[in-house]
Amino acid sequence: MELAHSLLLNEEAYNQLGDVQKAEFIFDWLRYLEKLLLATSRSDVREKQKTLVEQLLSLLNSSPGPPTRKLLAKNLAILYSIGDTFSVYETIDKCNDLIRSKDDSPSYLPTKLAAVVCLGSLYKKLGRILGNTFTDTVGNILKAMKSAESQGRYEIMLSLQNILSGLGAAATPCYRDVYKAARSCLTDRSMAVRCAAAKCLLELQNEAVFMWSTDLDSVATLCFKSFEGSNYDVRISVSKLLGTVLAKAIISKHPGAAASRQSVRRVSLEEVLELLGTGFLRGSSGFLRASGDMLKGTSSVSRDVRVGVTQAYVVFVSTLGGAWLEKNFAAFLSHTLSLVSQSHPKAAQTQIDAVCSRRCVSFILRATVGGLLGEKAQIAAAKDICQAIWKLKKVMDAVMSDGNLETRLGSADVAASQHMLVCALQELGNLIHSLGTTAAPLLQDSSAGVLDNVISVTLHPSISVRLAAAWCLHCIAVALPSYLTPLLDRCLERLTVLKSSPEAVTGFSFAVAALLGAVKHCPLGIPHGKGKIIMTLAEDLLCSAAQNSRLSAQRTQAGWLLIAALMTLGPAFVNHHLARVLLLWKCVFPVSPKDLGTEKSRGDSFTWQVTLEGRAGALCAIKSFVSHCGDLLTEEVIQHLLPPLPCAVDLLTLLSSILKTYGSPLKTPSVVYRQRLYELLILLPPETYEGYLCAVLRELAADLTAPDIQVAASTFLLPRLCHQDDLLILSPLLQDTDHRFIEEQLLLGNGIACGSLEYDPYSIYEKDVEGDSVPKPLPPTLSVISSAVKLFGVVCAHVGEAQRLLILEQLLDSIKHTKGARQQVVQLHVVSSVSSFLKYVAGSKGHLGPEEMRRPVLALVMGALESPSPLLRCAAAEAWARLAQVVDDGAFTAVLAQVSFDKLKSARDAVTRTGHSLALGSLHRYLGGISSSQHLNSCVGILYTLSQDSTSPDVQTWALHSLSLIIDSAGPLYYTHAEPTLSLIIMLLLNVPPTHAEVHQSLGRCLNALITTLGPELQGNSTSVSTLRTSCLLGCAVMQDNPDCLVQAQAISCLQQLHMFAPRHVNLSSLVSCLCVNLCSPYLLLRRAVLACLRQLVQREAAEVSEHAVMLAKDSREELTPDANIREVGLEGALLTLLDKETDGRLCHDIKETLNHMLTSMAVDKLSFWLKLCKDVLAASADFPTVTCVDTMQEEEGDKGDDASVLTIRNDGRPHPFTNPRWATRVFAAECVCRIINQCENAHSAHFDIALAQEMKKRDSRNDFLVLHLGDLIRMAFMAATDHSDQLRLSGLETLLVVIRRFATIPEPEFPGHVILEQYQANVGAALRPAFTSETPPDVTAKACQVCSAWIASGVVSDLNDLRRVHQLLVASLTKIQVGKEALSHLYNESASTMEILAVLKAWAEVYIIAVERHKNHKQPLKTTCSEESVGNGSISSDGLLDLVHADLGTLSRLWLAALQDFALLTLPSEFASQLPVEGGAFYTAETSENAKLHYYSSWAFILHATALWLTSTGFVVADPDEGAPNLSRPVTPTSMCQGSSSGAPVKSPEDVYTERFHLILGISVEFLCSLRSDATMESITACLHALQALLDVPWPRSKIGSDQDLGIELLNVLHRVILTRESPSIQLASLEVVRQIICAAQEHVKEKRRSAEVDDGAAEKETLPEFGEGKDTGGLVPGKSLVFATLELCVCILVRQLPELNPKLTGSPGVKATKPQMLSEDGSRLVSAALVILSELPAVCSPEGSISILPTILYLTIGVLRETAVKLPGGQLSSTVAASLQALKGILSSPMARAEKSHTAWTDLLRSALTTVLDCWDPVAGTHQELDEVSLLTAITVFTLSTSPEVTTIPCLQKRCIEKFKATLEIKDPMVQIKTYQLLLSIFQYPNPAVSYPYIYSLVSSIVEKLQEIDKRKPEDTTELQILQEGIKVLEALVAIAEEQHRSQLVACLLPILISFLLDENALGSATSIMRNLHDFALQNLMQIGPQYSSVFKSVMASSPALKARLEAAIKGNQESVKLKIPTSKHTKNSGKNSSIQLKTNFL
Repeated sequence: MELAHSLLLNEEAYNQLGDVQKAEFIFDWLRYLEKLLLATSRSDVREKQKTLVEQLLSLLNSSPGPPTRKLLAKNLAILYSIGDTFSVYETIDKCNDLIRSKDDSPSYLPTKLAAVVCLGSLYKKLGRILGNTFTDTVGNILKAMKSAESQGRYEIMLSLQNILSGLGAAATPCYRDVYKAARSCLTDRSMAVRCAAAKCLLELQNEAVFMWSTDLDSVATLCFKSFEGSNYDVRISVSKLLGTVLAKAIISKHPGAAASRQSVRRVSLEEVLELLGTGFLRGSSGFLRASGDMLKGTSSVSRDVRVGVTQAYVVFVSTLGGAWLEKNFAAFLSHTLSLVSQSHPKAAQTQIDAVCSRRCVSFILRATVGGLLGEKAQIAAAKDICQAIWKLKKVMDAVMSDGNLETRLGSADVAASQHMLVCALQELGNLIHSLGTTAAPLLQDSSAGVLDNVISVTLHPSISVRLAAAWCLHCIAVALPSYLTPLLDRCLERLTVLKSSPEAVTGFSFAVAALLGAVKHCPLGIPHGKGKIIMTLAEDLLCSAAQNSRLSAQRTQAGWLLIAALMTLGPAFVNHHLARVLLLWKCVFPVSPKDLGTEKSRGDSFTWQVTLEGRAGALCAIKSFVSHCGDLLTEEVIQHLLPPLPCAVDLLTLLSSILKTYGSPLKTPSVVYRQRLYELLILLPPETYEGYLCAVLRELAADLTAPDIQVAASTFLLPRLCHQDDLLILSPLLQDTDHRFIEEQLLLGNGIACGSLEYDPYSIYEKDVEGDSVPKPLPPTLSVISSAVKLFGVVCAHVGEAQRLLILEQLLDSIKHTKGARQQVVQLHVVSSVSSFLKYVAGSKGHLGPEEMRRPVLALVMGALESPSPLLRCAAAEAWARLAQVVDDGAFTAVLAQVSFDKLKSARDAVTRTGHSLALGSLHRYLGGISSSQHLNSCVGILYTLSQDSTSPDVQTWALHSLSLIIDSAGPLYYTHAEPTLSLIIMLLLNVPPTHAEVHQSLGRCLNALITTLGPELQGNSTSVSTLRTSCLLGCAVMQDNPDCLVQAQAISCLQQLHMFAPRHVNLSSLVSCLCVNLCSPYLLLRRAVLACLRQLVQREAAEVSEHAVMLAKDSREELTPDANIREVGLEGALLTLLDKETDGRLCHDIKETLNHMLTSMAVDKLSFWLKLCKDVLAASADFPTVTCVDTMQEEEGDKGDDASVLTIRNDGRPHPFTNPRWATRVFAAECVCRIINQCENAHSAHFDIALAQEMKKRDSRNDFLVLHLGDLIRMAFMAATDHSDQLRLSGLETLLVVIRRFATIPEPEFPGHVILEQYQANVGAALRPAFTSETPPDVTAKACQVCSAWIASGVVSDLNDLRRVHQLLVASLTKIQVGKEALSHLYNESASTMEILAVLKAWAEVYIIAVERHKNHKQPLKTTCSEESVGNGSISSDGLLDLVHADLGTLSRLWLAALQDFALLTLPSEFASQLPVEGGAFYTAETSENAKLHYYSSWAFILHATALWLTSTGFVVADPDEGAPNLSRPVTPTSMCQGSSSGAPVKSPEDVYTERFHLILGISVEFLCSLRSDATMESITACLHALQALLDVPWPRSKIGSDQDLGIELLNVLHRVILTRESPSIQLASLEVVRQIICAAQEHVKEKRRSAEVDDGAAEKETLPEFGEGKDTGGLVPGKSLVFATLELCVCILVRQLPELNPKLTGSPGVKATKPQMLSEDGSRLVSAALVILSELPAVCSPEGSISILPTILYLTIGVLRETAVKLPGGQLSSTVAASLQALKGILSSPMARAEKSHTAWTDLLRSALTTVLDCWDPVAGTHQELDEVSLLTAITVFTLSTSPEVTTIPCLQKRCIEKFKATLEIKDPMVQIKTYQLLLSIFQYPNPAVSYPYIYSLVSSIVEKLQEIDKRKPEDTTELQILQEGIKVLEALVAIAEEQHRSQLVACLLPILISFLLDENALGSATSIMRNLHDFALQNLMQIGPQYSSVFKSVMASSPALKARLEAAIKGNQESVKLKIPTSKHTKNSGKNSSIQLKTNFL
């Protein structure tokens, strides 16, 4: 293919190829040429132009295929537009000659067509340059059209379209001729030609004025004709033409048109609408014909015309635009409604027609009002609709008030208005539903009176109107949940009052049912008591039904409808009423079959009608119960459900005889009864009705084979029995389109009604399958068949085999015995049911049964495979595959395949060939793929042949589709066929005419399957692979150019697959441009493909995709897509706009995902862009007046100013990029803002540091950081939080919360001590205030509470007065909730008030926790490292905040305790349910406990923490003034607070109350921590642990835990589990803190017992004291019973996890092991240190014997940590873990147990061993050099030496080794080591016990003295050396002080010369370095001290050495002169040395 990439065609290469390759080669060259020409310079093109033109024209004669001719024409036009235009006339003449040619042979056709296409392309590109040649050309083309076949007509129309578009107004002379030709084509046989003609006329109407003036009527009539027998594409194209022309007629009033040559006839809106209305009502028939039909009474518009006209209405209004619609809405509404008015003379319709027309009108209103208007305009439109409803109702009332009953009901007016009302009500419902809570102003507007209007229409005499009104109420309730309960109350009240009016009974029962159906869409629910009211009412209606025969039918229906609707509320509501429902169910059927017989003989037609109604209703109610309350279906309940079933089935068998007796009035009730029973049986498990399976089966067979339906309506039955993939080859109507709502009726065929609510009122409470629109149940005659088919599958699978065989034979016979249309119906039903049976058997992994069963099934399916209905063939192919699956036998599968092979070889008719080719493709679908290559070869061979059968496009389509299935199921086995298949696909793509779009679609599926099969192989570089890849790309390119949208969608998904497997080879920019162009395509499937592809692309390369889109938008001269404004707002903005307009759920989901991926990868880099997008979307919502005046509440004067100016909306005057986005889009934008903040968290730290951000922005202005946009973030959150829409308010508050949490701590650089958020406090207050008004729903208030607490806790506002505003909101809500659960709003379910109460309590808890923390931190100012100023500010708030809370603490603590008690009750396991209080808890009611649990789960932890803190603060001792009185288990209400004592409850002592509270907190914590659910949040766990810490901070609870050992162990085990299951360091640390407190509690307990024992037994002998502490007098610790053991387990767990080397099992030996010491992370170090602290505390909890048991472990671990972490650190510091282990060692060694009599010897031995271990650490093991830190080890030795009793360390061998270590260390050159060594020695030398210190002194002093004497020769050079000297001197001085008198003089004699040697004389002093000078000062000072102390020695030394004396005197003299300056500095240096040593001591010595 590379050879094709040149400017001129490479003819050598071309001639060597075969035919197929030639076509590929040419196409590839033309593709390349198009890109090349645009990139080549003009002069280069001109050079080669002649040759190129010749080459291109020669291609005309080589019969190019459709895509090739299109490209060829395009290239010719580009060539002439770039190069010279001399020879263009010759080219045109040549083309005209080719067209004139008389050759009519098929082989010459492609050449003619290519010439036509070239002419079109040349004129389009060159336009008026071609001057006057066009008249001849057009004449020639039109002449050719007369004899052309359909392909020719198609290409000629498109070519004329291009000529017109190129020439524009210059083509006027031939307008009429073109118009005439196009008129004839618009009603052509071929649909593709009709589409082309519509496009041509659409181009023509741009200039041809007559089309929308004089000829307007005829254009319209022509379009109506064109709709007849049309397909979807024709309807789209022609409706676009008609709508545009009519819109043009109205717009053309502008003067521009008037100035043109003709005087244009003015057309009014009324005339245009009248024209469209004529088409809608009368179709394309002329006036005369229509009147003739009317006389005959056969006038019915064909459905396709009506659907076409409906689409034209929508195009008409969309073209005129939203603003026009807003102005003219009233007129438009009354016209559209009149279309279904029965008073219209031309619309005398049957019920079926009326239902279809209603659908069309609803569609027009939905698409225009719902699609074009913004929210404000929609509210206005809703008012207009209300007005219309009111007018219709007035007419109605006038008629109804007429006294004469006969005239009343028969009156035409009732009938006339009913359909108009239905459409108006449904649209009103849809409008309000889509507006959501933004519709609140509409319903509050009393002048509109929406609710009154709708409720009053509920009494309309027509049942369909009553249902529509009920549905409208349903929509209002879903949109505005706060109206649900009031509406329900109102309807129930009317229902009770008007019980004697039949209309009221049905109307209001519908309304109540519809409202109950709305409850599942409203998370806040309805009060629980409503269930009881409804149940009582239903019972009442059922019981009173018999009293009045005029009402009995209505009351019965209403009663059961209410019960059925009540079931949808779920188990919580139904549980209480279940017994009553089951009783009613039992009573509705006779007890025994005998009673049924007597019943049959008794009744009359009317009573049977009522009875059947009632029983059908009961069945429906039970069905509703089974499907909505699965949890209640226990064995027991099922037993109660079963008894009436046999009777119900018996009645089923009697129905036909009853019908014979009583005639037709019973027909519908009996069908409905059948359907209800079938539906119920489908839901019940078949075992429950085992006994009467056969009876049911016989009835089903009768239903299926003797149907009432005369027409075979396959589309309602079969699609769900076909495979989704196979439906694609059928009519595109089965696929999703934007017009699905109206197109559905065309599927069903003319005689069948489409679904509508009045066919099954019971569906009003069900959730609609297709989203949010009205439920559309089919008529009972149809739905009974579909239920029967479904049930047949289940029953047939469960009957005995003999019975099964019999019934299958019977079904087979029934098909043979019927004829004609009847036979088609029966065959359809039978095949559907057998298919359903096979599907059921396969689904339940069953088997078909014995061999003889196969024959009838096979015969049935075979017959269907050859049926004329394509849908039936599809279903049969699926059944064929299922049959192979359930028989599951290779031989049988081979037989099936052979059957198809034989048929395909012999049959010539298209039907058989299509059916069997699909059967071949599906055969292996459920068998795990094709495994035999031989079978594969045969299939591929046959399908290749079929797919090239150009005489029948159908056969090609099916064969290719089947091939794609085979490619899928063959998988890797197909590799060998990949190349030939690919060339077949390419050949067909290049040759099949574009008019056969369905063949191209199948080719696309084949290519897709092939790409999937090749998969990642496509990345390869071998020649074969790259050929395959090129062909795939070529195929995609051909499909992208196809005019059919579905083929383009295929192309996009193929490219998407290629991009997944071989991303480098897909040209991203061209793919993105293709996606952008189709982003707003009118075809839903194409838009879906575009978004699915985009979603995949942006996951990898979002930035590139975004850039390509913007580049493309900037480069393209004409706007890509009028809707998507990519140039302005980028691809992201275009997607947001699309999201706003789109209604398809799947598409919206993909758009959101795509935007999320783009945001994740790009938001940080394009921060301003994204924030602006979100801001524009959110700001667009500010067109409601409420936002501007934020706060009109008058507060103190000072507040008013800043709150009011928080937000004023700026109008910049430029057009807004987003016009009126819907609330859902705004919610998404608010969520995006939160996501952006989260993305910035993981990026640069400057996003949250304003100083850094400003600095970096200065450095490079392109830098952008989030913190710089804080104002915008706050403004966006504010706009969202104060909107009308509740969802948006929630999102806004969430955004505000995120902003507060992320930005609260960022300081404001300009005002030190303040934070950056402080300036926005007015905005925050103003955003929160509206959420606390009384009408705000509880979920918004709950969210706002969370924000309040976050704001107060964040510490942003330091001034208490400012804080009070927000605090006031919380105080107000606290007052509101104190009333208890009873008094809160009754609009929602009780659990909603639980949510609100708990949200308030949680918010207060969070504030209190923070207040206490700040108060604590403030008391220990060490922690505050901030500047003085901020501490000053903090001080106000730290105590101030606590004071704020203190005022309400009494109330709060009571409420908190009550909430905790509720929580404790709710978390009890289900077996304790009987013990729970009957009336519920303080804040929940018993019935709603399940829903309430969730709210408790989210808030209990903080409440627990706060309560623990409060109890701690009272120290468990201060009783509240009104404490002890109230019993805790009562709800806390003001009444119960005072009356507790008088009610006679025993008063508890404070001790009991505290114990109860203590156990409450402890119990909740342990219960939660011991079984952490996977969804437990980190916050809850931390809060829970903090609560335990707080609890154990006070003595009383500690004594509780200490005295109850089991409790302590339980807690430890729970904490151990927390540590094991949660990795978070903060949680582990908190757990360890609790462990430490438990051990302290145990220590205190042991101490207390010892003390009291000593006090009691003071006189007795010491010996007899009992042993307290663990291990008693045996020393044994029992696991599970021992606190110490549990603690050890836990500590080992922590230590081993951080330092695995400590585990002897792991390291293989308990000895020292040579591993390098390691530094732990900061968290790790903290954990290890905490564990060591706990370990060192343990001996104190044990008895002496016990301590001996645990000591080895503790020592091993402590020394282990020391060994593993003793890393050398700079400056001789000790790592924190080493410090901790030394501290712990010290604690252990100085434990009193070491000295206790019973344990003394054992301890001594163990401690010696431990010391040995430490010493062993030093010695290199097996030659490895260890890098342990000497200082750490020496310190450890020192600790041993100083902290243990002398006998441990004074054993000669140990002492010797210790001294050796010191000696060795003194020799180390590292100065820091030396300093530390001196310091440690100093502490040892000073040890009071000579046995310990002397050996060291003897061994080490001499070497120290030597070292110091060397100094004279080697002067110190830096401060560390100086420090070494000073430390050495200190050691000697200390020795002097310790020494005995007789030796002291010798020591002083050693010391003085050294000190004097440091002195300098005055000359030297001047020139000395600062170090020498410091040394001099140090020495001098020391001498001054020693002299007086040991004067005698001093004098004698001086006397004996005159040199020394002289030096000393000189120094003193020199010093006196500079003494004033020197002394301060010298003191300073001295201190520095001392400080460090002191610090070391305080650490652990």
